[in-house]
Amino acid sequence: MKHILIVDDSKTVRNLVAFIMKREGFRVTMAEDGMDGLEKLFTATDLDLIISDINMPRMDGFTFIKNVREQENFRDIPIIVLSTEGQEADIQKGIGLGANVYMVKPAQPEKLVRNVKMLLG
Repeated sequence: MKHILIVDDSKTVRNLVAFIMKREGFRVTMAEDGMDGLEKLFTATDLDLIISDINMPRMDGFTFIKNVREQENFRDIPIIVLSTEGQEADIQKGIGLGANVYMVKPAQPEKLVRNVKMLLG
């Protein structure tokens, strides 16, 4: 069973994305910001994909992605950004830092699931 880390400061969004992913048969771990996300990343040994917001307290999504990509073990883990920030500059920055897919909220659940399945092969 594939394991997904959801990083978002909104409990509502975390729960909604978790519900969608669990319904598709994925195992889910949740984190409330980038710092929490990194802690979960280092303690979980079997994460297959990350879904992350950008605007979060303590550590934003851009910094989180940069930190993930700097770790040799996690360089290849697929990352989907799910953010309200839909400006071209934000999208370019997210992809430039190493996100595989950048989606703007509110994203259609089917499209999110399609992207997850595509990245997981």
